[in-house]
Amino acid sequence: MPKLMEEEVFMAFATYATIVLLKMLLMAPITAYFRFSRGAFANEEDVAMKSPEASKKMLRSHPDVERVRRCHQNDLESVVPFVLVGLLYALTGPELATALLHFRLFAGSRLVHSVAYLGALPQPSRALSWMLGLLVTFSMAYRVLGHAMVL
Repeated sequence: MPKLMEEEVFMAFATYATIVLLKMLLMAPITAYFRFSRGAFANEEDVAMKSPEASKKMLRSHPDVERVRRCHQNDLESVVPFVLVGLLYALTGPELATALLHFRLFAGSRLVHSVAYLGALPQPSRALSWMLGLLVTFSMAYRVLGHAMVL
């Protein structure tokens, strides 16, 4: 493993994978912030310390909370495949410039996607950023499969 850590492509992958994973992890505290600030909780135990009347009012969904949750769900559906495919891609020995292009486009697309989602920016901003990330992941998967077919 120490030898792998000296590889520029792998280190670039590790950097950008960490960036998108951290962004995805930040969605949980953002969700919590919106739950508390909007007084919208999903579980009875979350409001157990309140009076029964207050508990009933707080045990509800809120559009802002649901928007953050959908953004987080989309991260799970996009970032996890990127990390898995990206790792395999990095191990195929691509050119550094090509690998950086893939990693940077994906990371940028996910950042733009989250800003567009949380900021409720008009479409097609969110759709285009999502599609760019998906195409990047498919491009890396194509390289991995092409490399595997040769063997």
